Formats: sequence, structure tokens, C-alpha cells
Amino acid sequence: MSIQETIQTLRNELNQHNYNYYVLDNATISDYDFDIKLKELQDLESRHPEFFDENSPTQRVGGAITKNFKTIAHQYRMYSLDNSYSKEDLLDWENRIQRVLGNVKLQYTCELKYDGASISITYENGKLVQALTRGDGFQGDEVTNNIKTIKSIPLHLKGNYPEKFDIRGEIILPFKGFEKMNQELIEIGETPYSNPRNTASGSLKLQDSAEVAKRPLECLLYFVTGNNLPFSSQFEGLESARNWGFKVPKEAKLVNNMQEVFDFIDYWDVHRHNLPYETDGVVIKVNSIQHQEELGYTAKSPRWAIAYKFKSEQVSTKLKSISYQVGRTGAITPVANLEPVQLAGTIVKRASLHNADQIEKLDIRVNDTVFVEKGGEIIPKIIAVDLAKRPENSEVTHYISYCPECQTELVRNVGEANHYCPNFYGCPPQIIGRVQHFISRKAMDIEGLGGETVALLFKNDLVHNYADLYELKVEDILHLERMAQKSAENLVNGVQKSKEIPFESVLFALGIRFVGETVAKKLAKHYKNIDALSKASLMDLILVDEIGERIARSVVEFFENEENQKIIERLKNYGVQFQIEERVNPNATDKFGGKTFVVSGVFNQFSRDELKKAIEDNGGKVGSSISAKTDFVVAGDNMGPAKLEKATKLNITILSEEDFINKLNDSE
Repeated sequence: MSIQETIQTLRNELNQHNYNYYVLDNATISDYDFDIKLKELQDLESRHPEFFDENSPTQRVGGAITKNFKTIAHQYRMYSLDNSYSKEDLLDWENRIQRVLGNVKLQYTCELKYDGASISITYENGKLVQALTRGDGFQGDEVTNNIKTIKSIPLHLKGNYPEKFDIRGEIILPFKGFEKMNQELIEIGETPYSNPRNTASGSLKLQDSAEVAKRPLECLLYFVTGNNLPFSSQFEGLESARNWGFKVPKEAKLVNNMQEVFDFIDYWDVHRHNLPYETDGVVIKVNSIQHQEELGYTAKSPRWAIAYKFKSEQVSTKLKSISYQVGRTGAITPVANLEPVQLAGTIVKRASLHNADQIEKLDIRVNDTVFVEKGGEIIPKIIAVDLAKRPENSEVTHYISYCPECQTELVRNVGEANHYCPNFYGCPPQIIGRVQHFISRKAMDIEGLGGETVALLFKNDLVHNYADLYELKVEDILHLERMAQKSAENLVNGVQKSKEIPFESVLFALGIRFVGETVAKKLAKHYKNIDALSKASLMDLILVDEIGERIARSVVEFFENEENQKIIERLKNYGVQFQIEERVNPNATDKFGGKTFVVSGVFNQFSRDELKKAIEDNGGKVGSSISAKTDFVVAGDNMGPAKLEKATKLNITILSEEDFINKLNDSE
């Protein structure tokens, strides 16, 4: 046997042992014998670098240092899931599905919802080529080197796999491994980690992949996405992934009706405590991929999947005091400061009290014993008071009347729950908060500038609004605390680079009240530039798709303000993007101008995305549901009967794929 053949044989053997142990949970070799073979392979590879393979089992030990994780766009967006907390919610969800699909027989895939860090891994020709964190769903951080150290993730696939696909899963830290890590920290006098989920998430961003390799991380995979996949249902997808070598949870189950979904939930609500890792609910997915495509997505979530969250854990503790925070919009948030207590794997010291009405409703008072819950929310909340333990000298809580930061009298608008500080341009937390929002990742994404540095710039009289950022020079900030030459240069360069950020993100960055990421995109697309938007009347804005009166009024008020006008004018002069960048398709036409299409079913010559793009490239609009405003329905195979019935009832023209192609190629 040649040296190359010996090396390859060892690699194959070690890969198989890894798979048996980490995926099948069935060790077929002792740790000692495994280590001997791994050492033999390492020695051979070091003596023969010409046979190096980045996917060799020896590379799982890590060693690559990553100073900065590259941000890369997901080819297929990573959506979040809608949450439900009752079986009634699930029945409502099923009714919504059936209204779209019609009275069709449905199957569901039930899976446990694992509490870890989401990951998307790309494979090409059976090899792992890239791994991205979820990030904001549109883009994530590349953590490929770190992911390769997790032994339950295959570097090479086996069997009959697609040429290219992404697989999604959850990086988790089993309880056993978590406890071992904490025990080691306690022994050397270090602070233990708070919970497995945060530790798993933090592990993905360690700069040294050798350190990641030391952590007993696992990866549970649950969703395959891509083109031309060799299966037609979610459950088949899980089976296929398992055959290719992935660790796919065996707890997943195919069920035939909602009662069987409920049975699955009831079983795991009890037995989840016997699992080796954290789970906080059940994910229910429509099994048929064709039905999934018919149902599509909302702005944030797939319509064909929902998460059922198990009932939240509760604890009782003492309320020591109430403090008040001022947000960037001036909204006042009361916060309960608690006796520290363990809840859902973390130490809780604070809880949200939401607003004055909530305090009054629950009659929450200082020194009360309160019940705290962490149900699907990051911030714990107080849900009730133990009145039996209330002290005799207890005093009713009086909500503050003046801003705790600038002492301006608070206002509360009719119909709103929150109190506000109206000192928009003079209240320090509001000023700092607006600038912090402006620089954030989903807004201007300014590298080298964090929230703490913004506060520092404000306190040193260097920044009073976000336009001031563009006048900063290296020499202005060098004297600041923890600011070295390189840091100062990175900050200034990051600000200058933000001039390339597209208009829709800039609009979101301005911090107009009620204008979130999605609304900003809609307004940018409709008005094309800041001048047109700033001149829009209340009625003009209300007529824009999905823009209600509350948002419209807030936009009008923002642009009427003289201070805002001055800031925008300054930003224009600095070169910030205030108009949408039109991407011109040379083959584009206006032949579908003013026409709305709905695409439904499965197609032979187009993917659904290609078909939608062809419509938009030729001036048409793609609607998500059939209505009186729909001009054409492009119907593929297995179109949902409910959509077909509705289209027929409304006398909408139904086009086959062939009809559409002819219409597309029509020169008239």
C-alpha cells in the first residue's frame, strides 16, 4: 500500500469511528486506540504535506485564528418562527393554512425545538465549504473553521446527495459537557458559565478554533434547503440528511392530524427533562414541500411552520427597588431590581415592568415577593405578586412624573401605554440612543464604533447627533479612554465607509418612530429618495401599501422638525445615500406594467423565484394572495384548490406555464 493510500485508509477509518461515536452514539473503538490511529495519521501528513486535505480528521483539532468574522449574505434567508403558547393557537394556525390550501389532507412533521445557536452549513459536491451564523436572517458571520471542529458535523458526505445545498441546525451544548466545563472553571477559581445556550453561541465566535475544539459541542440538523432536492416532504428531508451522515434527531415524528400533534406535545412536555440537552418547545411543520411553497412566508416567518413553546418556568423572589430607563425615543421603561434568583438556567436580577398600567394592574410595590417568568422572552417579567407575603408597612407605587435623566416633565399621549420624555434633543440617553441606533448593524453598520464609544463621544462633547460622526478626525478622538491610534483610524474609516450603505438602511437608521426595518424598505421603494418622502402628505403616506395613520403621522412630524431637516441636509453634504439605487436589467421591459400576478403550484421550466423575477423584470407586481386586484394567476402543477376556486370566482385569467412563456416572449 502506498503512502497516499495508507493516509486515505486511515482517514476513512477515523471518519467512520467519528460517525459511529458522535452521530450514532455507538463507539466501535476505544479512545486510546482512536488516539493512536489519529497520531499515526498526523505523523504521516506532517511528513507528506503534498497529501494535505483540509477535510482530514486531523483538522478537527482546530488551530486557525480568526480575528474578524466575515459577514456573508445567506443564499436562502433564515426566517424566524411564529410562537404559540396554547393548543387553540395551533388550531387557529391550521385554519389559516386550510383557508389558503383548501380542504386538502395535511400531514405534519413534529420536531423538538432545541435551545442552541442557529447555524447554516453549505455543502458542495459532498464537502463542507461554508458555515454561517443566523445573524439577522439575511446575513450571518462566517464561522467555518470553528464549525469544522464539531465532530458530529460531517466534513464529507456519503450516499446520494445533491450537488449543492444548505442544511440548517442548532449548535448545542449537552448538559453533561456543560457541567464538566463549569466544574473545571470552579476548580481553578473562575466564574462558571450561566447556561448552555449562551455558552454554545459564544463558542462559535471564539477567535481560536483550537479552543472551540476543546468544547463538547454538538450539532442537531433539521432542515435542508436548495434547488432540485431529491425529496418532496420535510420528513423525507430529515431521513435523507440522516443517510448522508448528519446527526438528525430521532425524536422527530410524522403525524396525520392535529390530535397527533397534541399527543406529541403532551409526551415531550413531560419527557423533555430526560433529554441530554435543552429544549423549550415543539416545532410543527406542514410536511409537504409543495404545500410549503403554496403557503409561502410573511415578512418574518414561514406560514407553514410554527413553534409551540412549553409553559414557562416561574420563580418567586423579592422586589428590592424600581428604576426607570429612558429609551432613544424618549419612552420610559420601569425596571424591577430583584434579589438574584435562578431561572431557566440564568441568574435573574432585573425584570421588565412594562409601563404604569402594568404596575397599577398587578399592584406591584417595593419589598413585595413577586413571581417572575421567562416565557419565550429574553427579558424576564413579573406576572404576579404574592400578597400573603406583603409587608404591613407597604406603600403604593407612584409612577415618576419627571425624567430621571434630564428632569423634564413626562407626557403620556392619549391611547398610548408609555410615558415619554419630550426633551428629544436635550435628554442624554435619547441622544446617545439615537446615535447607537444609527450605527447599529441593521442600520449604518459602522465598524469600529460601539455603543460604549458613542456614550464616550457624547460625554466628551464630540457628538450631539449622528451627523456629527462624519466630522470626526483621528486627532479628535485619540485622547479618549482606551482609544489607540489604530482604533481611532478604524472608527473614522468605518464612518466614511458607511456612506455606501443603501437608502433603505439609511432611512431605518434615522430612527423615525414606528419606522422599523420593513417599513423603511417599503417607504424607500415607494418614494425612491429622501426629498420625495420628506414632502409626502399624511394622506399620500397612508395610501402607501401597509402604511397606517400612526406611521404616516410620525413620518410627517419627523420631517417637519427643523432640527431633523438640518441634520439630513448635513448628511446629504457628507455623501450619505439618500436615494434608492436602481438596478437596471438590460433585458427588462414594461410589458407587464400595472399588472399583478399570483404564482401558484410547481413548474417545469422555471423555479418559482425565477418566475417571480421574470414578472418583476418586466414591470409586473407579484402578489402573495389572490384578490380583486389580481390580474393573472400563473398556475403550475398541483395548484391549491382553494386558490383555483377563488381565481375562478373572481374571473381572473389563469395562465399555464406555457401561456406565461408565450406572454413573456410576445413582442407586443
